[in-house]
Amino acid sequence: MTNVAAPATVGELMAIEPIVLPANLPLDEAADVLDRNHISGAPVVDASGSLVGVLSQTDLVRARSTEYLWVNWPGLAVRHLMTSPAVTVRRSTPIVLAAARMERHHIHRLVVVADDDETLPIGILSTTDLVHAIAETFRQSAQKAPEAPAPGALDA
Repeated sequence: MTNVAAPATVGELMAIEPIVLPANLPLDEAADVLDRNHISGAPVVDASGSLVGVLSQTDLVRARSTEYLWVNWPGLAVRHLMTSPAVTVRRSTPIVLAAARMERHHIHRLVVVADDDETLPIGILSTTDLVHAIAETFRQSAQKAPEAPAPGALDA
């Protein structure tokens, strides 16, 4: 196979400027933000903008299926359902290590934090981003592969 330059670090592949959710945002508003933006999860920040967790569609579905949480939904905020601490990765982390972290934690996204500030969410790396990169690597590889000789061309 031809060696194709695939993204090497999280910074090359991540979605930048993530949509973040305030920890005190009511759950119905958070669900609306996820739905309107077609995202499956988002970093959660406190009043100072520091990363405090992640809220995912899975967290919302879990709350819907739990009677106590569903009955109390109107009084709940993002901070009540979010996963904390958020599993993070730095911009400079190699893609292969980020993928391994996602697999180890059984999660679909990593919050990307600045190399010099672990509390500042600067991006998101999702399993979708990784699949796109894998597919693109193989598409590029197929385009660069030498063509096979026509049948009978080597018989002459």
